[in-house]
Formats: sequence, structure tokens, C-alpha cells
Amino acid sequence: MATPLTPSARPFSGRLSWAGYLLGFALGGFFDGILLHQILQWHHLLLGVDNPAVQDIRVQILADGLFHLLMYVIAGVGLWKLWQARADYATKGADRLLWANALTGFGAWHIIDAILSHWILGIHRIRMDVENMLFWDLLWFIVFGVAFVVAGWLIRTRGNGGGGMRTGASALLLAIAVSVAGPIAALPPANVSTVLVFTKPGTAPAEMFRAIDAAGGGLIWVAASGDVWAIDVKDAASTRVFYRHGAWFVSNSAWAIGCLPWTAVGVTRT
Repeated sequence: MATPLTPSARPFSGRLSWAGYLLGFALGGFFDGILLHQILQWHHLLLGVDNPAVQDIRVQILADGLFHLLMYVIAGVGLWKLWQARADYATKGADRLLWANALTGFGAWHIIDAILSHWILGIHRIRMDVENMLFWDLLWFIVFGVAFVVAGWLIRTRGNGGGGMRTGASALLLAIAVSVAGPIAALPPANVSTVLVFTKPGTAPAEMFRAIDAAGGGLIWVAASGDVWAIDVKDAASTRVFYRHGAWFVSNSAWAIGCLPWTAVGVTRT
């Protein structure tokens, strides 16, 4: 008869447990951002906030970027815990514990998001473009929240599982999943033609204006420090010209557009 991995009987350090929870939670956040924000485009994090200033697409992208930044931090801590727990990999049942907690963490993200973001704060719903928003909230809550938590509980309490190579492979698979999901979550949002140009120290504004003209773009705003420029471009290939005029990094990802310039103090708009 299988022996459940109950907290009292579990021969593992808390690091392995937390690694599973944190990596699953981060994957839940990345899954939400990639599928709902980018692919389906059903909502942004603050789309339900009834405030004209918040409805500005740049503020929406800022919120999405900060959300993903939080997921990166959680994923990073989870990966560190996974590395610290490598001595537990040889213990029988370690792979089952890791997967059980990862599924629980994944489901927990969707449960917390539904209760807090959808129903208490109301900052967004799963689908904002339908009459029956509650149906989609409940569908997501059950399919990706409750079902995953139940699956994690079932794996945790049934079967002996393995250790050693099996746990190492499970840990590697989880690490790869998080490492792939993170960059995908930072891909450019659809229909955003704005790029951020980060200039090298000492780059003259006149040099940047020459680059903007050469790229056929238009200046949207520039940070008061003069080292971050938001530029509207019609062709992504044209952004290469900025590197010839003093840029060290050019990006139009949600993370860059959302987080870096808007958190800087002082912005000059045009």
C-alpha cells in the first residue's frame, strides 16, 4: 500500500517543497500573462480599473511589466530553492513531491488571482468583452485553479514516486519550463510600435535625433536624464540604426516599455 507523503512523514527539507510551490506559482503567472495578455488579448492587469489615466495603454503595459517582474523574482527564488534542495533528489518520492507542489502552486496562482483580482479588487476579469464575465471567471477558476490543486493533492497522497535520476529530470524540466516561459512573457505586446532606446553615457541628444530621422520614426517622450527615449517606429528592422548613433540597448518588450521608463523620475513628453 502506498504511503502518503504527509508533512510528518516527509523526509525532505523544506527547500524542495518551496521550490515546487514557487516554480508552479510563477508558471501560473507566466501562463496567465502569455495566454490572456498576449495571445488571446482578453485583458491587461488593470483593465477593469475605471480611471482614464489608468486606461492609458502605457500604464496598462507598465502594470503588466511589473506583474511579470514579480513573477521573475518568484521564479528566481524557486530556482534557487531547487538548487539548494539537490541533496534531496536521491530520496524516494522526491519527484512526486516536486510535481505535486508545482501543480499546487500553479493552481494556487489562479485561485488567488480569481478571488483577489477578479472578485475583491475588480481590477480585471478573465474576459472583459463578454456579458457573462462570471462564467469565464468560474471556468478559469475551476479548470486552472481547483483542478490543478486537486491534481497536486492526488499526486502527493498516492504512489511512492522515485528519486535520483527521476527527480533530477523533473527538476531540470521545471527549470527549463520557467526559463522558457519567462522570456516568452517578455515578448513585445501586439500592436505596439513603440521602442525604448537606452543610450550610452555621453550620447548627445542631436545624435539621437539624427537616428530618429534615419529610422523614419517619431519621438514620443524622453526621460529627464536623457538616457531613455521612447520612439514610435513603423518598421522593426529600422531600429538597428539606433545602435550606430549611441544606443546600447533597443527593446519593445512589455518589460522594457512597462517597467524601465515609467519608474524613472521625471519624463519629458512631446
